[in-house]
Formats: sequence, structure tokens, C-alpha cells
Amino acid sequence: MMEKAFVHPYMPNSVPEIKKELLNELGIEDVREIYESIIPKELLFEERLKLPEPILSEYELKRHVAGILNKNISTEEYTSFLGAGCYKHQIPAVCDEINTRGEFLTAYCGDTYSDHGKMQAIFEYTSMMGELLDADVVSYTTYDAGQSVCSAFRMAARLHSAAGRDKKVVLVPDTMNPDIYSQAVSYCRNVLRIEKVGHVPETGLMDLKELEEKLKLKDAAAVFYENPSYLGFLEEQAAEIAEISHKYEAVCIVQSQVSALGIMESPMNLGADIVCGDIQPLGMHLQYGGGQAGFIASHQKLEYMEQFPTYMYGIAKTDKEDAYGWGRAMNYRCSHGSREKANEYFGTETGLWGITAAVYLASMGPQGMYELGETIIRNLKYLIVRLNQIEGVRANPFGRYNFQEVLVDFNDSGKCAADINKALLSCRIFGGKDLSREFPQLGQCALYCVSELTTQAEMDKLVNAIAHIVKEGQAWDI
Repeated sequence: MMEKAFVHPYMPNSVPEIKKELLNELGIEDVREIYESIIPKELLFEERLKLPEPILSEYELKRHVAGILNKNISTEEYTSFLGAGCYKHQIPAVCDEINTRGEFLTAYCGDTYSDHGKMQAIFEYTSMMGELLDADVVSYTTYDAGQSVCSAFRMAARLHSAAGRDKKVVLVPDTMNPDIYSQAVSYCRNVLRIEKVGHVPETGLMDLKELEEKLKLKDAAAVFYENPSYLGFLEEQAAEIAEISHKYEAVCIVQSQVSALGIMESPMNLGADIVCGDIQPLGMHLQYGGGQAGFIASHQKLEYMEQFPTYMYGIAKTDKEDAYGWGRAMNYRCSHGSREKANEYFGTETGLWGITAAVYLASMGPQGMYELGETIIRNLKYLIVRLNQIEGVRANPFGRYNFQEVLVDFNDSGKCAADINKALLSCRIFGGKDLSREFPQLGQCALYCVSELTTQAEMDKLVNAIAHIVKEGQAWDI
């Protein structure tokens, strides 16, 4: 008795008759003949893979996937004070309306064969980002902030190499985002060495004396800092860092927080040569993976523009009066123009987020961005004051100006950050990010985050819960 042929409902051309037609066209009896012609026999897996049987019904498949996803708890269900790179903001409805349109709903960027207005949309994105950053040149989107930082580091190395200078070190603050630091060490390992500069213990700010000492001793290609820092405080020495960097011919690179730029000066105006970061706060929902995209920006200097690894979009007049066209500029630099001679390889899977950010910025405008930043710092100030009313808890131990995030010190409470976060879950609250592993020198500290959506009632509930946990060892049922 012949085994019944299996027709997979989600795989095109799996009908036996079509498969047979394809095999006949290739002049073979079985697809295994292709595998055996190119894969050595000792590498072929002859047994059946231990995979579950396929779910054939759409309804059953939907229930199966929903059952897995329902194990997650979203920030729509619990109040969240988590940040550290992903932030919950109000998303204007028009962002989702535009980015779900058929001509935009793909990660692929515009090209001559599938443009549908994407080139203009991405040009508008880069133009508005340029206005926000006070930058002349803004790249097409990278994978995320980490990718933009890594590529900025390698840009600096190429800049020096093109000028005949052999510089192999990037100096970074020891308060740097540890995930991005790890990424940069790996991404730049064959080109650059990443070295940390200490901070002033009382303030958290970069130690400028140590910075200059290392610049004297090292062939530094670049100096990098975050503003705001990973720990939330503003780096108030921005202009001085840039000045010292330039004194030793080092490129000054800054990772900026885009949601803060409505109320704070752009790093470009404080001496930065390259600014990079993530656009997730500009219209992207929190997701279980995805929703991230990075940017790189600089002044309009040809030597810098030639080192950008990604697409750059320009505008040009056409034969028709008052009509313009959009296209890619200096395409030879990137992996689309030349795989083997490109500055770096990059992907195109974040184009949709660039268009989304353009819609967000157009919706908000300068006044909206100002009000966004103003609301965030007011909320954060309220949370700091309230947390400092809890015995044994110290919020903002560095005593600096903060944006969006703040360090909360639990060392004197007798409780560890992990236990506090676990107890907060019973109150339907995601506590701040536990930093005890990333920054063991800080002891039991956590990074708490607010946004314009964080209400006074939510902050009061958090403070009351932590006070009860510190005193009683557990939270109460709510």
C-alpha cells in the first residue's frame, strides 16, 4: 500500500503533481539527488528529525501560537518601570495607520524596482532627524543603537586610516551600556581595541583627567560617551570631552537619546563629530524582539560622508518643473554598491521603522518634542523625591540631572534588587532593571525608568509597594 502524499497547507508547490513537474524539468526522480550531488554522504543526516508533526488546521495553529504567546505579560497589563534601551511612549494612531499600508509594510527599503514612495519617505525621515539633531547628514537606519555605535567606531578607524594615521583605540566611559559595549568589542575586535575610562565616584561623570592621560598614551581613534548616560544622568562635560578629544585628533562620538532632544542641546552643537543612537522612541511599540532601528549622523564633511556604511538619500530636480526625484547618494560606499569593497555590510530590514519615525516626528513637531521631554523630566523628578522618602532607599545617588532613568540604591535597605523586583510582580509592577551583575561595584542598585505615560498614581503605587517590601519583606495583595 502506497504512503499517502503529504500536501503542506503553507508551502507553495507541495502538491505531488506540481512537485513531479518540477523534478521532470530538472531531469531527476527525487530531490535527494540534488542534496547528494553537493553534500558529502558523511554529512547527510539519514534519520528523521525529531520535530513535531505539522499543525494543518489554521484554527489549531492559531490556538497553539496564542497559547505560547499568552505566557508573556505585556506592559499593557502591568505597570512598567523598565527602560535600559527600550521605552514605552505614546504612539500617535497615524504611525500605525501609515506603516501598515501595503506600499510601506515591508522592512525592505525603496529602490528603482519597488519604490512606492519609500525613497521620498526615507528622505523625509532623514531630513527631520537632521533638524532634530542639528546634523547635515543622517544615514539610513541600522539594525539598532548597538549597530550604530559599532559602525560609528569603525567609521572613526577608517577616517584615520584614510588620513594615514594608525589609530587603534576607542575610549569609552565605564558607565557605558554593557550590552552595547560587549557588542562593540566583538564587532570591532579585528580593527579596534575598546578601553574604558573611569568616572568620578561622587558624580558618575567621566573622569576628564584620566581621559586626557589615556589620550596622551594611546593612539585613540575616538572618544565615546552617552548623553544621557546608561545610568540616566546627563553628561554635563560634553563640550570639554569634545575639546579634549580634538586636541589629540580623536573623533568625538556621542550616543544620544532622541526623546530628550526636544529640550536638550544636540551633541552636534557641543563638539560631537558623529552622533548615533536608536529611533525606537519615535513611534515604535515595545515588542518581544524587533521595533529597534539605529541612526548615524554627522556634519557635511566629505571625509565623514565617505565612511558611512549605509544608504544615504538625496533629492534632485527633474526635467519637469517643480517636480523632484529621490535616490541614493554615493552608493559605492555601501554593500549595495559593492559587496567586496563596501565599508561594511548592512541589511535593509529596518526601513519601515525609519518611515514610522518620520510620521512620528511630523506628528509631534518641535513643540510636541519639547512637551514630551518636559513631561518626562517632571515625572522623573516626582519619582526621585518620593523614592527618597523611603528609609534605606536612595534615588539618584550621584545627585546629577537625569532624563527618563535614574539609579536607585537599595544597599542600605537590607534587600537585594532582584528580591524587590520579584515582590513587585505580585503588585502587577515591573520594577527597574537589576544592575548588580552589570555593575557589581554599585552593589544592590536598579535602573528605574518613566515616560510621559507614567502617572502619579502609578508612581505612588510603586513607592508604597517598595516601602512595604523594605519594611515587611514582601508586598501586599492588590
